[in-house]
Amino acid sequence: MANKKKSRELIKVLDETIKISKKKKNGILKFLVSTDMKGNLVKYSLTYINTNICNEDNGRVLGYGNDHGYHHRHYMGVEEKVNFVSLDDIKDRFQTEWREIHDKHQK
Repeated sequence: MANKKKSRELIKVLDETIKISKKKKNGILKFLVSTDMKGNLVKYSLTYINTNICNEDNGRVLGYGNDHGYHHRHYMGVEEKVNFVSLDDIKDRFQTEWREIHDKHQK
């Protein structure tokens, strides 16, 4: 029992929510990253939510995560598997994509 409990313990290393102002066309960015006790990545979720752009999937326009047991990307209600190289790579992809989407809808 003690081993099971210990293996389930996660440490949140990032838990941040950023609200984009109405002037900038609204939206929410959410970043969640958890590791195990040894610092190994266990769970991550990077999400851009904006119901002005997408009404599906609770307004999730874009998201990357591994909470379904595999690495995947959500885009406008569609989910697809992605190749995971590193968390930094995923962060870079997410940052580039959400800015392109957001900027496109600013016009």
